[in-house]
Amino acid sequence: MNIIIKTDKEIALMRVSGKILGQILLSLKDIIEDGITTSDIEIFIRKQLKRNKVKSPFLGYHGYPAASCISVNEEIVHGIPSNKKLCEGDIVSVDLGVIYKGFITDAARTFPVGNIDKAAENLISKTKESFINGAKMAVQGNHLYDISYAIQNTIEKAGLFLVRDFVSHGTGKKLHEDPSFTNFGTQGTGPVLKKGMTLAIEPMVTIGDFNVKIRDDGWTAVTADNSLSAHYENTVLILENTFEILTEI
Repeated sequence: MNIIIKTDKEIALMRVSGKILGQILLSLKDIIEDGITTSDIEIFIRKQLKRNKVKSPFLGYHGYPAASCISVNEEIVHGIPSNKKLCEGDIVSVDLGVIYKGFITDAARTFPVGNIDKAAENLISKTKESFINGAKMAVQGNHLYDISYAIQNTIEKAGLFLVRDFVSHGTGKKLHEDPSFTNFGTQGTGPVLKKGMTLAIEPMVTIGDFNVKIRDDGWTAVTADNSLSAHYENTVLILENTFEILTEI
C-alpha cells in the first residue's frame, strides 16, 4: 500500500479544487425540484465545470459516459444521467469530482426533491452524521479503521444499513489512490494516519438490505430490495490535531 503524503503546494491546489466542487454541489439545491431530469442536472454541472475552467475525473473513467453520477431513490451510486424526471418525494444522490491543475477532489450529497417523508429525512441526516463522526477520527496518530468504526457505529445505532460493496479511498493526483477502505471495521486497526494524507470518505447507507445489484447498463448500483439509499462524501485532509474538509462550503 502506497499512501501518498501531499506537500503544502499540493494541498493548496486541492483546497482550490475542493472549494470549486463544494460550490457546485451547494448550487444544486437551487435547481433540484419536481420535474427536472437527471440529464438536466448533468448539463448544469458541465456548465459549472466549464465556467470554473476545471474538468471532471469521472467522464471517461473506465468508459463512464458522464461528468457526474446521479442516483435516485433505490439507486446507490454510479447512476448515469438520463431523461428520467425527478418527482416530489424522491431523494437524489449526486457524486462529483473536480480536477484543478492536476489535483482531484471528490464529494457527494443526497438531496430531497420537495417534501420527503420522515424515513427519507432520517436516512439523509444519519448518512451525513456518520460521515461527520468518521471525519472526526481523521487525525494524525489515529488508525484508518477508526474512521470506519465511527461510521459503522453511527449507522448501526440508527437501525440503518451500510452498503459493503463500495469503499472510501485516497484521492489526489488520481481519483482513486491508496488506501481503499471499507466504511465498517475494527477500531485501532489499519495504517496509522499521517498529516498530509487526503481521503475521500463516503458512507453509502440504506433503509433496508445492504446487498447490491448492478443494472443492465453495467454501472448503476441499486439496493437488492429496492429500499432507499443515501450517499454523503467529502475529501478530507489529515492534520496534526484535527482534520479539514476540503469540499464543504
